[in-house]
Amino acid sequence: MTLQRESSNGRVDGTGVRLSDIAAQAGVSEATVSRVLNGKPGVAGPTRQAVLAALDIIGVERPVRTRQRSAGLIGLITPELDNPIFPAYAQVIERLLALHGYTPVLCTQMPGGAIEDEFTTMLVERGVDGIIFVSGLHADTTTRPDRYLRLIERGLPIVLINGFMDGVPAPFFSVDDRSAMSLAVRHLTALGHTQIGLAVGPARFFPVVRKLEGFHAAIAAAGSSVDGTVSHSIFSFEGGQAAGEALMTLGCTAIICGSDMMALGVVRAARDRGLRVPQDIAVVGFDDSPLIAFTDPPLTTIRQPVAALAAVAVNALVETINGSHPPAGEFMFQPELVVRGSTEALATHA
Repeated sequence: MTLQRESSNGRVDGTGVRLSDIAAQAGVSEATVSRVLNGKPGVAGPTRQAVLAALDIIGVERPVRTRQRSAGLIGLITPELDNPIFPAYAQVIERLLALHGYTPVLCTQMPGGAIEDEFTTMLVERGVDGIIFVSGLHADTTTRPDRYLRLIERGLPIVLINGFMDGVPAPFFSVDDRSAMSLAVRHLTALGHTQIGLAVGPARFFPVVRKLEGFHAAIAAAGSSVDGTVSHSIFSFEGGQAAGEALMTLGCTAIICGSDMMALGVVRAARDRGLRVPQDIAVVGFDDSPLIAFTDPPLTTIRQPVAALAAVAVNALVETINGSHPPAGEFMFQPELVVRGSTEALATHA
């Protein structure tokens, strides 16, 4: 549906859409919609973006006068999108970049495809104004920081999410994995569980290292009656299934997982054994990915504050591009325990 201009009857010429329809969808006044459609100044950026989003939802093509010139390109490098937490980060970051006038260039790594260094080279050759790395090589303790130092030395602004490399003078933004494990262990011990497992990815990854530290500290703090067991696998449904099978074989009645996808694999492993979740085994995920609340059972999980973390990361990048110098180092965001149907008190077991 192509949008032309306002007509005197309150409709948009060439469509059956009224200004009031767009205003209601955007949550603004008809006068504000009119200003946006006619390319007039005096409308705040977020409000203008809400009107443009309303046009997209209704199915009306944006008029040429509303299409602002891009302030530049920003690279966004993420792991594969099979794990729903990464599309969640990408969606929020892309929206925030658009609010600042930047055009995001999404680069998704996948098995057999381009790797991070190849994407970085391509983005630099295209003249991007900055790059955001999400759970990239900066999260791998076996890699060297040279690739990031070279970008900084050439003056390219970068920010890095969920990982940390000492000696790289850039802003890092991470979820507090240690605190996340403490939340999960305390929740499960309060429900009466004393045999608690941790299903997590390879130990070379920085977030895994911190999860291990937090898990062991929380188990120790729970007292001598609580035992903790760790099973390393890969961050996938199949990895969770394998790790869950190993932990249940060792007698765990509750399992904390390094991702929601792993948690769903643990649920499948439990059902393959004829066990019920949560009556026979409690399962805690990590991320609070979209749609996790609608699984069977709805998954208790540790929520990453995606919106808040992404907003600060984007602001730091834009400030750097504009000549400011936000402090380098790591900034930690507190996770949240979201209790749903995959955990319950051990005392209810028959």
